Amino acid sequence: MRILIIGASGLIGSNCLRYFKQQGHEVLGTYFSYPAKHTVFLDTLNPQNPENADLDAFSPEVILNCGALTHVDYCEQHPEESEQKTVQSHRTVLEWASKYQAKVVYISTDYVFDGQNGPYTETDTVNPVSVYGKHKLQAEELTLRHNAHNLILRVTNVYGDEERGKNFVARIIQQAKDKQKLTLTLPVDQYATPVNGWDVARALHLLLTDDKSGIYNIASTDFLNRVELALKVLNYFPEAEYELIPKFTGELGQAAERPLMGGLITAKFSAEYPRFLFSSVDDYLNRIYD
Repeated sequence: MRILIIGASGLIGSNCLRYFKQQGHEVLGTYFSYPAKHTVFLDTLNPQNPENADLDAFSPEVILNCGALTHVDYCEQHPEESEQKTVQSHRTVLEWASKYQAKVVYISTDYVFDGQNGPYTETDTVNPVSVYGKHKLQAEELTLRHNAHNLILRVTNVYGDEERGKNFVARIIQQAKDKQKLTLTLPVDQYATPVNGWDVARALHLLLTDDKSGIYNIASTDFLNRVELALKVLNYFPEAEYELIPKFTGELGQAAERPLMGGLITAKFSAEYPRFLFSSVDDYLNRIYD
């Protein structure tokens, strides 16, 4: 397959770029703001930008869109920019898909739910409570309206290896390794299902190989709140100096409402791929610690 990955400098995109290449596919990874290794520039908000990668020459069969504005509180305070970078930019992706007759894969989130009754299946009623979640849901709907053959992956709390180490788990690991004192003020009532970006890439490859469509939840077996997740990581660094301050979400003064009882159930994917084993946070930490 010829696979175009938009947002290949991010966590999921970079893992997909690496894994798909290992599997022998022809892959073009792009970036917008951060020029990670093995990526080329592409501006989804300005398709006529002369610096854009030559998509005509590549002619993708699959377009994986990992790009979006993901800072939830920033999105709440800047809804127009959020709509532009999550919804409008995805419209461009869908136009390219029509031009090249390509399948679209869209990376979404459990923030399309309200967090009252999670973790969630693919068929549970959506009800986003934040600007970010509403825009991700709009992009989902556009994806499936454009072509029912397209594919949506819902993920949450993604961690793992990435060039910048921006994800929550990676930041704690790096600070602990650098012997920096950590001060962590974290919500004790926000639950999710963390998943390794490498597992997302592996699972997506199976879905693409079998030409699957529709919505799939991709999550591991861990179900943790943020305090538990941080303590799980810190447990591997017994000499780390840290101050951990648990708070309820209402005490944090966050601009955007969060789905508290979030997370995703992978029964659909697991029924179709019963031999696929997701790794856990402990699996990842054991590898890192060694």
